[in-house]
Amino acid sequence: MAILEESVVDSKISPPNSYGAVVLGGTFDRLHDGHRLFLRSSTELARSRIVVGVCDGPMLTNKRSIKPELVVHVGPITDPYGPSIVDENLDAIVVSKETIPGGISVNRKRADRGLSQLKIEVVDLVSEECSQDKLSSTTLRKLEAEKQQGKGKHDDESRSCQC
Repeated sequence: MAILEESVVDSKISPPNSYGAVVLGGTFDRLHDGHRLFLRSSTELARSRIVVGVCDGPMLTNKRSIKPELVVHVGPITDPYGPSIVDENLDAIVVSKETIPGGISVNRKRADRGLSQLKIEVVDLVSEECSQDKLSSTTLRKLEAEKQQGKGKHDDESRSCQC
């Protein structure tokens, strides 16, 4: 079956939920606004599934800013613990101040399973320039919901800066 490039390339993005499954890929070594737009657009376009490919191996040969020896595993998390309580080869867990209890809970579950305790590394969340709230998916979802409902208190602020 011959496919003409013109028939599959459209400069206008389709409406939300246009596709059952969407795939995207990238290096994602330094997340920037382009990556965020890429990921957000993919989640809006897909009804049921997105597949995210992360460059590895020979795809990193010409990338200077990345650790080519780093093995990256990406997979879905379907419960609060994910692979953290079954992967015996982990050494540390990275959490925010707000999710320290989750890190402690992970270590309890690991202990119950006879696995080693993970060092809990706490990373401070960056404040949003516009609202001084912590930068998190929860905060961003809340702002998006407020904006969609027309009661967004951040409307004027969002016009003047990039949150």
